[in-house]
Amino acid sequence: MTVELNHRITGQGEPLILLHGLFGSLENLGGIARRLEDGWQIHALDQRNHGSSPHTDDMDYPAMAADVVAYMDAHNLDKAWVLGHSMGGKVAMQVALVYPERVKGIIVADIAPVTYKARHDAVLDGMKNLELVGVTTRQEADKRLAEFVEIPGVRQFLLKNLERIPAEQAGDGDQLFRWRLNLPVIDTCYQKLAAAPEGEGPYNGPVLFIKGADSAYIQSKHQDTIRQRFPAAELKIIEGTGHWLHAEKPDTFAALCRRFLGS
Repeated sequence: MTVELNHRITGQGEPLILLHGLFGSLENLGGIARRLEDGWQIHALDQRNHGSSPHTDDMDYPAMAADVVAYMDAHNLDKAWVLGHSMGGKVAMQVALVYPERVKGIIVADIAPVTYKARHDAVLDGMKNLELVGVTTRQEADKRLAEFVEIPGVRQFLLKNLERIPAEQAGDGDQLFRWRLNLPVIDTCYQKLAAAPEGEGPYNGPVLFIKGADSAYIQSKHQDTIRQRFPAAELKIIEGTGHWLHAEKPDTFAALCRRFLGS
């Protein structure tokens, strides 16, 4: 069963759907949305169990791709470009492989159509074990999360998912904050999210893979799989960036997207 995704629509032109990565929200690609909304109508989505979209009991790429197509149906989008980062890139690939008639082309940011080994154990453990009772400020939450997650930038990203509990929903205890995302289901379904996108394919339409030069998510050993699933794919590399390439060099990233979408 599909869910009605929270979204933000800006700009004018051909529709371009933006899909964030794991633990993210539509805000993560906001800088790219602002750089492209002069030429395209941007549909930034919160994926299921993330942001302000509904929570569900299951989560895999067929279901998330179906959510995107249901969103397109609800907004009368016959075809659209789709841009996804990391997990969102896998969803974009899933949409293209299973619903090729609905896709003009896709942009995949720093992810390959392969199954990855677990990379987020420490993050998941930290979020699950973060004691929120008694936390009164985000700074205090950051201090507690630092016991599990060392890198400040990663903690800052994760803590964007922390929201203050509305007064009408607060209990009698000392918990003022809660996770906005559906952490238990993301944890339970993690292996499904690490898996490769499904679909018989191949998708023969235009595909742009953008890799952060310092990231190991797209490797030379993945090239054969990419070509098998996406024969028309091209690869661009942004030097001096890692997995968060769209945030580290947004102007360069947006310029590559603009060139691809405009061609």
